[in-house]
Amino acid sequence: MGITKNIFKYFPQPVFHYQLDNYEMHNKNLEEYIYKLYAEDKVGLARSNINGWHSKPFNLKNKNDAPFKFFQSIQPYVADTFSEYGWENSPGKVNLTEMWAIINKKNNFNIEHTHPNNFLSAAYYVKAPENCGSFIVTNPNNISRERIAPSNKRTIFNQNIAHIKPKEGDLLLFPAYLPHSVGENKSDEDRIVISFNIDILK
Repeated sequence: MGITKNIFKYFPQPVFHYQLDNYEMHNKNLEEYIYKLYAEDKVGLARSNINGWHSKPFNLKNKNDAPFKFFQSIQPYVADTFSEYGWENSPGKVNLTEMWAIINKKNNFNIEHTHPNNFLSAAYYVKAPENCGSFIVTNPNNISRERIAPSNKRTIFNQNIAHIKPKEGDLLLFPAYLPHSVGENKSDEDRIVISFNIDILK
């Protein structure tokens, strides 16, 4: 007689993966915008970046700039993520709190971190050459990392870390509390990503 069972998969940690329409046009304009910022301020900010360049927050007031046009174009993807979560998507309540860029040259990477005081965070890939470093997420349940049982196969129940290999035009949206990092760029080309945070106003 077989075993009768149910498996209740509670509390999943989602990463929503989209491929942006017309990403080539956006990436051309965004790359030009980001390298201009880099030329004007090569120091940038020190956040999770190890030797990579982290820009200051974008000025999104100019509607003709590439970042503003980019964010306008991804509204359907943000709305779809809200729908999957079952969150209210009230006009004027969805707030972009900050947007910035990171350039990782060869051997640069980003240590594990979260984006507190937001609901969603995102990574969008403007330039992603082969072996440029994967997007890495880790289980936010710290208890599961303290004592790990031996296993002979990988399943969703024993996995505490996952890698996503980025492609240009990929948009990843994920809960802001989800610990994430960036693998080392082993290519000879720049890896360029735009990140941003979304809050919901009360």
